[in-house]
Amino acid sequence: MIILVTGAAGPTGEAVCQYFGKNGHTVIGVDKNDVDLLDRAAVHDLAERIAQEHGRVDGVIHLVGGWRGSSTFAETSLDDWNLLHDLLIRTLQHVSLAFEPLLRRSDNGRFVIVSAKAAERPSAGGAAYGAAKAAAEAWTLSLADALTGTPSAATILVVKALVNDAMRAAKPDAAFSGFTDVNDLAAAIGGLYDRPAAEINGTRLDLTS
Repeated sequence: MIILVTGAAGPTGEAVCQYFGKNGHTVIGVDKNDVDLLDRAAVHDLAERIAQEHGRVDGVIHLVGGWRGSSTFAETSLDDWNLLHDLLIRTLQHVSLAFEPLLRRSDNGRFVIVSAKAAERPSAGGAAYGAAKAAAEAWTLSLADALTGTPSAATILVVKALVNDAMRAAKPDAAFSGFTDVNDLAAAIGGLYDRPAAEINGTRLDLTS
């Protein structure tokens, strides 16, 4: 398969790229040093290049993220909202709009974002983050509606937070209770290909339970 991973440079992106690479798929990993996902024309050009080389895309794993928060609701900074809007919403818009046509050409395409429990139950100090995640989910559900009736699906994976080996090494006494390991996340994404598109399209799959 042809798998695009955005936000590929971080620990989560590395885990997902390694998962699909080890399983014999062609992985196209991009981060901000490769393509500015806030530049719609640049994202469109990326889609055009992939279309010319491969003719389709079988997976778009959108992992661009970030977090900002405050101690109280009243202390929420709208500068945080502006940053999170760009990271969590605008990049998603550009990528999904550019690659939806290529997903339609796949016999078994998947579009995946990682959301958080905060989208459904935001804390007082997490207003900007929770609202941005909720907006990203709504956008992805609209993409899912567009893919209805095709062999492709758009799915939201929900976590409390993600953890990797470097985090454990930095805090060996921390429990990271309820966190999802990045390798488990990668396996969960891979598992979406074993289920019919109609079964998972437009769904929120909770990885915390």
